[in-house]
Amino acid sequence: EYTKLVRDVKKTLPYANQVAVSIIETYEFMSTLPNDKARQKHMEEAQKYIMNEYKPKMKTLTKNQGKILVKLIDRQTNSSAYDIVKSLVGGFKATMYNTFAGLFGNSLKTQYDPDGKDKMIERIVIEVEQGSL
Repeated sequence: EYTKLVRDVKKTLPYANQVAVSIIETYEFMSTLPNDKARQKHMEEAQKYIMNEYKPKMKTLTKNQGKILVKLIDRQTNSSAYDIVKSLVGGFKATMYNTFAGLFGNSLKTQYDPDGKDKMIERIVIEVEQGSL
């Protein structure tokens, strides 16, 4: 089981890092835009880019890897995947995506708990980041 967890974390950690960088860059750039219309236009472009870039990659993940990815996104961004999706596509679509994820036993609202149930994931992430795993 530990070996599978290591494999799954190693596969999903780069995606979580990429998503975090994309989200941070998007929000930083949006803060420089002059008005709401420009911000809305940029948000729509960012949404299209993120969907085109990450959707094909996410389809290849297993159910367990999807759960780990949601947790790692929360770890990297300090914001749940649901909140990120909600800010990109709106509350209705975010609820629909969360409902769809629920059909597969996942939730976009999952919080990362490094000191509790996600202790092993945290340990593996630290070892991967240090290069010892």
